[in-house]
Amino acid sequence: MTIDIATPAMLFPAISLLLLAYTNRFLTLATIIRNFSKEKWDQNTEAQIHNLRVRIQLIKWMQIAGVVSFFLCVLSMLAIYLTYQIAGNWIFAASLVCLLYSLWTSVREILISVEALDVHLDGIKTK
Repeated sequence: MTIDIATPAMLFPAISLLLLAYTNRFLTLATIIRNFSKEKWDQNTEAQIHNLRVRIQLIKWMQIAGVVSFFLCVLSMLAIYLTYQIAGNWIFAASLVCLLYSLWTSVREILISVEALDVHLDGIKTK
């Protein structure tokens, strides 16, 4: 299969928006973590801290996979431009795999985020 240089270029806006969304999630979690020292420490707080640690790590891997996907897209375009069509195709395929990993990690982080809200609601209920 032959792809032209425009095919990998079509992913640029999508990857850029994903990275922006991931950065917003990271900044929101960073704010929550910084405000944690103002709360009373109990068993619920321990569960929330564990949850936040896992989520921060997932966001880190989401961002890394997104950046690698972006990098491979550019590399793919360069290979296609230099008429290395087969290499460009494989590099683009690797870019798509990285993007899939990033999206899957995002889904995992969202599911953990829902669990975090449940933990918080349980803490409110017991108070």
